[in-house]
Amino acid sequence: MDPRTPWQALTRSRFPLGPWPWRAVGYLASGALVGAAAGAVFVVLGVFSLFLVGLPLLLLSGVALGRVERLRLRIADLDPVPDPHRVPAAPGLAAWLRTRTREQATWRELAYALLLATVLWPLDLLALAVGIGLPAALLSAPFRLAADGYETKVVKAYLVTSYPEAFAAALLGAVLLVALAYPLAAVAGARAALARALLTPRESERQGGIGEVIASRARLVDAFEAERRRIERDLHDGAQQRLVALTMTLGLARLDAPPGGPLAEQLAKAHTEAGQVLTELRELIHGIHPQVLADYGLGPALADAADRSAVPVDVDVDSDSHDTSLPRLPPAVESAAYFAGCEALANIGKHSGARRARITARHADGVLRLDVEDDGRGGADPSRGSGLTGLADRIAVLDGTLTIMSPPGGPTLLRVEIPCPALSTSSASSSPRTASSSGRD
Repeated sequence: MDPRTPWQALTRSRFPLGPWPWRAVGYLASGALVGAAAGAVFVVLGVFSLFLVGLPLLLLSGVALGRVERLRLRIADLDPVPDPHRVPAAPGLAAWLRTRTREQATWRELAYALLLATVLWPLDLLALAVGIGLPAALLSAPFRLAADGYETKVVKAYLVTSYPEAFAAALLGAVLLVALAYPLAAVAGARAALARALLTPRESERQGGIGEVIASRARLVDAFEAERRRIERDLHDGAQQRLVALTMTLGLARLDAPPGGPLAEQLAKAHTEAGQVLTELRELIHGIHPQVLADYGLGPALADAADRSAVPVDVDVDSDSHDTSLPRLPPAVESAAYFAGCEALANIGKHSGARRARITARHADGVLRLDVEDDGRGGADPSRGSGLTGLADRIAVLDGTLTIMSPPGGPTLLRVEIPCPALSTSSASSSPRTASSSGRD
């Protein structure tokens, strides 16, 4: 494995011949330049802060410098450098300022900026002067002696008057250049480790960010389910009711029309077409969000889906205590599990050649597990467009998993597992018992 930091590179035998000595020099040299520039900026902002003009810029200058330092850290550290800041909850400068001033990362960046502008960049310059400047001065001894013609001083201390002395100094400089590369890389590694510790997110901030993403994802799922229910309700209360009224009107018109005439035939045809459209609309509404799922929960909805399946289905739906029906679960979980079961039953009817299927649902230890089994030919492959890939993505949004075990020759098992709490326990009086019920034979 290739080294990722100067400290790791120091343990390799080919360190002097690799790129890490040059990376260390580049990191320290750029640190000296950035630190000196930051010091000058802080002096200007400090003067303006006396008049309360530069104080906001002084407080938030660490954010800009932190971004620059995270980019520069890639010179001496090849591991990813994540940004510790959160995305503001709302657009605009005011929301951005509120978010940044409340983050610990902002104040760590300011502390690092002040440290770089006052202490770190002189140390970087000193390390370069010793590790590069001293060997370079010794290596240049023959050239400076040739330029002067008589004598030259090496590092302002040793007088060289002959070429043998000059070449000896150059040889010493070459040896020091290699030898000092090791402590120079160690210093660069320490500087990079300090920058990573102060400028990257800590574990608590990572967990907070993950929690925020999970909460945002849950809100999106809830909004999606609410929109599905709204569409179902609008179709049920609007278009369906109009079609029912149209069908009744056409039926009454058929009674008033003269029998056997062209008008009676046209009215009969229109009445039949309206009835078919009404049936299709009811199926569409049921597919968007079945009313039984909203009213009674997942257990009765799965039993209803089994009754409408082309293949006979046994349904076994119990809670973890095995003496009550499945409890009510969050709407998004019930919807995802229901449509996973419906998709599995549809695939069984279309592709498996099974004679019988079985649905088992359990809620235990805060996890809903739904199993759909069949005795078909097996060999199910989600990549062939069976609709299971989209279901897997939908279940993954809820931190759930979808597993398919379908060896050639069968049987096939589709398993859905979604972590979720129970909202309330359904009783026998409020919801029909669905355990060990069966579909049509």
